[in-house]
Amino acid sequence: MPYTGNVTVGGPADAHELAHLVISKIAVGPMENNAYLLRCRATGEQLLIDAANDAAALLELIGQDGVVGVVTTHRHGDHWQALDEVVRATGAPTYAGRLDAEGIPVPTSVPLDDGDEVAVGRCRLTVRHLVGHTPGSVALVYDDPDGRPHLFTGDSLFPGGVGNTHGDAAAFASLLHDVETRLFAQLPDETWVYPGHGADTTLGAERPSLPEWRERGW
Repeated sequence: MPYTGNVTVGGPADAHELAHLVISKIAVGPMENNAYLLRCRATGEQLLIDAANDAAALLELIGQDGVVGVVTTHRHGDHWQALDEVVRATGAPTYAGRLDAEGIPVPTSVPLDDGDEVAVGRCRLTVRHLVGHTPGSVALVYDDPDGRPHLFTGDSLFPGGVGNTHGDAAAFASLLHDVETRLFAQLPDETWVYPGHGADTTLGAERPSLPEWRERGW
């Protein structure tokens, strides 16, 4: 079946099969969080993005091969409810944005800054620091050498807008600026976007709406 990115809590994962990387998306927990398991085709190594909830479901998805790391995109609790149990079961190191690490109760093994790289086998993901939804939110870019870029945005970018900044005008301005300069200005329209909740999108689908987002202020 072709990948759609449409997943439901309690349902199966959906796998996006790329030339060098397989991206499995699963929805977990009462806030319908997305978690992503990335598997390098060449080495079999795996990386989990957001151990959000339902450790049993995540560990079943991970299987016997384990993970080489777990990345938490930001400090909000709905994105790390299963982190402790997954780390205890796998022994995996943890990654998070440097400025959000203190807000995550599981210690961060590797604090991330803008421009850092996270490896899964022979594949590399580049960190983009996006300030606004939280101080240390990070997005991850996999620039597929044989296809389009793939972008994991946590709660900083969704179909229809940037992440919630709770009416804080300065936080909204910061987040929109970072999303525009570090994502839209650097990546092409065909970039596939995997958000922290809900359906996938592309930068091209969202780019025409940037002026509207700026005008409405959220």
